[in-house]
Order: sequence, then structure tokens, then C-alpha cells
Amino acid sequence: MMRFLAFVFSIHVGMGASAQMKNIKLVELAEGISSPIGVSIAINHKDTKNLVAGVGLNRVLTTPDAGKTWSELTMESSFGVGGNPVLISDTKGSLHYFHLADPNGKGSNDEGWLDRIVCQTSIDGGITWTKGVSIGNNPPKDQVNPRVAGHSEESAMYLTWTQFDHYGSQDSTCQSNILFSKSSHGKRWSDPVQINRTPGDCLHDENTPNGAMPAINTDGRLFVVWSNQENIFFDRSYDDGDTWLSNDLAIAHQPGGSSMNVPGIGKCSGMPTLVVDNSATFFRGSLYVVYADQSNGENDTDIWLIRSTNRGDSWTKPQRINKDGAGKHQFMPMMTVDQATGIVYIVYYDRRTYSDLQTDVYLAYSLDGTNHFSEIKISESPFVPMADKSFGDYIGIAAHKGVIAPIWTRMDDGHTSVWTTVIKQEELFKKEDMPKLQTIRRTSSGVR
Repeated sequence: MMRFLAFVFSIHVGMGASAQMKNIKLVELAEGISSPIGVSIAINHKDTKNLVAGVGLNRVLTTPDAGKTWSELTMESSFGVGGNPVLISDTKGSLHYFHLADPNGKGSNDEGWLDRIVCQTSIDGGITWTKGVSIGNNPPKDQVNPRVAGHSEESAMYLTWTQFDHYGSQDSTCQSNILFSKSSHGKRWSDPVQINRTPGDCLHDENTPNGAMPAINTDGRLFVVWSNQENIFFDRSYDDGDTWLSNDLAIAHQPGGSSMNVPGIGKCSGMPTLVVDNSATFFRGSLYVVYADQSNGENDTDIWLIRSTNRGDSWTKPQRINKDGAGKHQFMPMMTVDQATGIVYIVYYDRRTYSDLQTDVYLAYSLDGTNHFSEIKISESPFVPMADKSFGDYIGIAAHKGVIAPIWTRMDDGHTSVWTTVIKQEELFKKEDMPKLQTIRRTSSGVR
């Protein structure tokens, strides 16, 4: 199934004396090794001390003790492992790892590269994994950027991604579209269906439907957002994904689109994040969408959130999450909601403190349904990325029962590394915040 690397490593304490959170180095790439392509992290819903992280192309990190020690695995699959990792835990504690395919191990030099999405499952906390299930194989078309949502009360999962006629092609007739598939337990997946109405090009830039992300509420109603042509689009299904809206609904303008120009980042992704609050609080059923854009100019990238409390019929005006002044960059956000508490968390890169390319990592969080946010710097020291070196398309975050685990990439002197920090919610909140949190909580029987 995979090769187990026989070593365990402990927390690496970062360099900054003013650090607020202990940072854990998961991966450091040797000189000459290509950078990670995407990172992801999941918290086991049956054991919050068990976390699993994925680092492209094919590395898996597991901890049984809330981040004190970690073990590394090399993921192997019958269909190859091609990067873009996405991890999720289902309600039974099974972990599911989605990634791109590379059946012949030759990368972009082979016609088989990106020929499907692969799902591998672990029932022992990430120690061993199945060989993988094929999703969306449709040669010669390419399948890229999987993102997944799980039902909060069942083991069902819902997957979206972008299908390219030919990834990276400049042919004006080449198209890309958003596909959807579902599974009751991860062993078998439905035939993909196209959910977008307006196709894009194959360049994987602002005119490509990109970053499609699903969410599902407790009533089984499905929602998806993606970025295309400098807009955030929205779709939904009320019949388990069998039918979708007849039109792509643009719910927010996104200047800069899904491929923004941020100094030091060769390709800065603006993919949106969608979550639905299924918690037993006043905010149950709320839809939240977070994205970055350059509506204030190319020298001022910001993080924005919009909210819907009526299943996407209407949306609030964009709310700026970062609380700094003008002229600084915040970018590549990722969001999650702790379904046990209803607390919303957003992680992103931030340059508010500097006049150069130095970059920190910030965490924003809201206890009141995204009406108000607090921010905290979670990286122990800044880093400086280099535009000519790959940096990945996204960062990640997971939260469950008061445990919060962001994951991000940093770069030092051109060397790429991947980091996390395992946070307990009581480390974030002031004592005066806790009564507020208890006030908004309600029993599930009393929630709309």
C-alpha cells in the first residue's frame, strides 16, 4: 500500500521570540527537490488527538498525540499519486485522502498524467491506506483540483473538481468545466456530472472555472462555489446532486480572479472556500464564502467573506476580514467551521507588518456567525517566497471539537517547508469570550 519511513520526529520550535503559537515543521525539502503542490490536514472525528496531513506530491504525516510526535508515510496507489492532496475525516473516524493521478509515474511527460481523481481510505488513523478508488476517468481529458465535503451526520462524501480537455492548452477551442461525484462511504463513486453552464479555457488562470468547493447541510442540500472570469459563482442541488440550477449564479465580483499577481508568488491562487454551519447554534444553516481579491488595487490584496442565511437566495455585501490599513497583501485564504461549536476559522498569508516580501500566517476566527472577527498571527517568524520557485496553490485548516489545525507552506532562502500548529480553542479566546460562546449555542432540537 505504501512505504513506511521508520522515524518519528518531535515538535520543531520556530525562531521568533515573539511567537504566539508553537509551530511544527512537518516537511523540509532538500535543495533541488521540487516544491510541494498543495497541502491539507484533517482531524479524526473519533479521536481529536489523531491528525493527518497531506503534502504533495505523495507524503502523509500522522500524529496520535495532538502534534507532539509525527510519523511520515509515502503514499502509493494503483493509479499513481500526482499531488493536490485533500484530506477529510468522516463521522466514523475513517480518513479519506484525495489526490491527482500519475499512473506511470512520469508526471507531465506522460499522457496518463491527471487522467482521474483518486480516493484512498484509512481506518487506522492514517497508518495504512487502501490502494485507491478511481473517480472521473475520462481519457484523454484531465482531472484537476479536487475538493470534498462530508455529511455532518453520515459517512456520505461529495466531490467537485475541474475537468480540462487538455490541461494547460492554449487552443481556444479547449474547454474546462466543473464536475461532481458522490459516494456513500468512499468505496464507490457516482458517474460525474457537469454542474457549470459556462465553460472556461484550459490555461488554468482567471478564465478557467477553478477551485470548485462543495458543502452539504443537515437536510442533504448541496452547494458549490467556484471562481471564473473574475467572479465567484454559486450552484446548488436539492436532490442529492442529480440536478442543479439552470444558470451559474455570480454571487461576488473578484478583481484579480483565481490567478492574482502578488509579488514573490509565481502564481497566487484566488480559489474561494465554502462552508455550511451545521452546528447546534443560532447560526445553523448559514453559508459562508471566503475569497481573496484585488478590488482595492494590485498592491492591496484582501480577504473577503460573504454570508447567506437562506440557502444562497441572497448574500451579504463583502466583509473585509483582515483589519490592517491599505496597501498590504493578504492572500490564499482557507476556511473551516467547527461543527461542534459553530466557530468559523480562516487562515491566510499576511504582509501587514512589512514593506517588502516578508510574509506571516494569520488566523481569523468568529464566535458569532461571522458578524465579528478577531485575528492572531500564528507563524513564529516571517518568510520570503521567491516567484521563480513553486509555492503551491492552497493552504489548509481543520477544526473539530475545539481543536484547530492550520497547515501552510513557507520558503526560506529558496527552500520550501510545510508547517502546522495544533491549537486548542481556549488558547485563542479570552475568558470574557466564553460566556458569549455559550450564549449562542443551542440544542439541536431548538435550531432552525
